[in-house]
Amino acid sequence: MLALLLGVSGHAGAERIKDLASITGVRNNQLVGYGIVVGLDGTGDQTSQAPFTTQSLINMLGNLGVTIPPGTSLQLKNVAAVMVTMQLPPFAQPGQQFDVTVSSMANAKSLKGGTLLLTPLKGADGQVYAIAQGNMIVGGAGGQAGGARVTVNHLSAGRIPGGATVERSVQTMLGGAEGVQFELHQADFGTARRVVDAINRDLGEQAAVALDGRRIQIQAPDTPNERVAFLGRIENIEVSPITGAAKVIVNSRTGSIVMNQAVTLAECAIAHGNLTVSVNTETQISQPNALSQGQTAATQTGTVGITQDQASLMRFKPGVTLTEVVKALNSVGATPMDLVNILQAMKTAGALRAELEVI
Repeated sequence: MLALLLGVSGHAGAERIKDLASITGVRNNQLVGYGIVVGLDGTGDQTSQAPFTTQSLINMLGNLGVTIPPGTSLQLKNVAAVMVTMQLPPFAQPGQQFDVTVSSMANAKSLKGGTLLLTPLKGADGQVYAIAQGNMIVGGAGGQAGGARVTVNHLSAGRIPGGATVERSVQTMLGGAEGVQFELHQADFGTARRVVDAINRDLGEQAAVALDGRRIQIQAPDTPNERVAFLGRIENIEVSPITGAAKVIVNSRTGSIVMNQAVTLAECAIAHGNLTVSVNTETQISQPNALSQGQTAATQTGTVGITQDQASLMRFKPGVTLTEVVKALNSVGATPMDLVNILQAMKTAGALRAELEVI
């Protein structure tokens, strides 16, 4: 069983605003197109099970002036129908080139060595924004020196570096007459307040206002040149974000557990199969010496007890964290599903002081 434990605690370090937020309206645009890959070494689509590949090739040849008699049976082992995708970044201009991803959509065994023919890439509005074509690079196939060992992974998808040429730009506005809005990647009222304070402290005026826990309105110059310089200055201001809420992510398929900070547990006891988990809180009294002028203090310490068929018992002091519980469960052979069920039970009982997300 694989368990990945990442505990991060304490105050977050300073980060640039560009790493915490983005400008409203400045975003990537998804493009997609249907194309044909040729030049495969007998690893293309089986046309009997993928008739659209044959139909696409006939239509393409017809556009090039080649007429195929009706009823002709084509055996196209070197051709594959594919879907082509790319992200059109903001401010992209006609003539710029970007990488594209090519993925088989039928039963081709491999796209290695193939060439993508001219493929228009469309946006959500149905307009063509780029044209893709070129030779593919398919990863996942390699071997050691001497050919003693060959590893083959996924060969039904590949990339074409610089394979798409932009034909139409997407109009991107840097705010409006009222200024520019920044949006935090993670909504947090405390972080939004700190961003506003950092911007106003750097500019020396009340230029930024928090609209809510995510959006920040900033007064910006009107001319494009001044606005670009202004935003470049804003993006590089450093802010110390508020530590996020405790969160635990569990992957039930791999048994991985990731947490964004140290998570403490309240007192609880869980029985699951032949495993018994108990978390107890003990109060310890600290009594100072008579002449030390100190004060009597009560501190709470935690213990974790985990047994498997009453064969093993583990205790941890002074603080109980989820990290310690998971490590102890792993040591007694708990399965990934055991971990998921136990954490869900702790969350339901209110003993897990964190948001639990199972993926």
